[in-house]
Amino acid sequence: MCNEISCYQSDKAPLTVDPESRRLFLKGVASLPLAYVLADVELARAAAHGGETISLNVQNVGEVSGFFVKAEDANAPTVLLIHEWWGLNDHIKAMAAEFAAKGFHTLAVDLFKGSVATDRDGAMAQIRALNKDDATQTMNAWVDWARGQGNGKVGTCGWCFGGGWSLETALSAKPDASVIYYGRVGGDAATLSGLSTPLLGHFGTLDKNINPQMVGAFKKALREAGKDDHLTTHWYTADHAFANPTGGRYDEDDAALAFARTLTFLESHLRG
Repeated sequence: MCNEISCYQSDKAPLTVDPESRRLFLKGVASLPLAYVLADVELARAAAHGGETISLNVQNVGEVSGFFVKAEDANAPTVLLIHEWWGLNDHIKAMAAEFAAKGFHTLAVDLFKGSVATDRDGAMAQIRALNKDDATQTMNAWVDWARGQGNGKVGTCGWCFGGGWSLETALSAKPDASVIYYGRVGGDAATLSGLSTPLLGHFGTLDKNINPQMVGAFKKALREAGKDDHLTTHWYTADHAFANPTGGRYDEDDAALAFARTLTFLESHLRG
């Protein structure tokens, strides 16, 4: 779970864009590196375009929604993105647009029913209010929906809170691939014995919460369940939330490498 330590967010963006580049980007006549877009609230909002909010009715849960961006190829696989503890904000919507530009139908799921936090207290309140059973049913329903899109292959990818839920979804809904960015991992051998989804994990050696001890215990449980070959891990000399450019722990090189590895992993499991 995220907390006020692990999900640190600075008061100002660590990356800035010069005024002329900003003007051209907002006019739609120039591009910018993804990190610089995500680090700027206005640019992230502008980048979160080309998609639509869609809804599902989930039994025992009610109406749920997400932000859907189609890839150019109608037969593309589908990736479900799961937000951090902040909720489905423009940052995650811009990431959906980026995944779609890379060739995946992309749905950014909303597990907080429209609630978006801008400070730690609000974010923590959202997590505490989450009904785990409802969230599981919601993710299962979105995986079922995604199997009816494109080529029928489904992947999940989440960050921190969403990373933990990427694993939860792998266990409950069995998508074709799941990516975990510094999310909580765990479970005993009995729980993990039913795992069939390949997992990719990105972790930071400086992370005091999602740390080598936690990941090591997870790998041990996977080995006891006979599932140790289902997890590929990459470690970065970085802290928690190193892939979030709005935060003070952002590491540009490691974030770019992790994203490239994520795309390669998804391509290898979701195509064909």
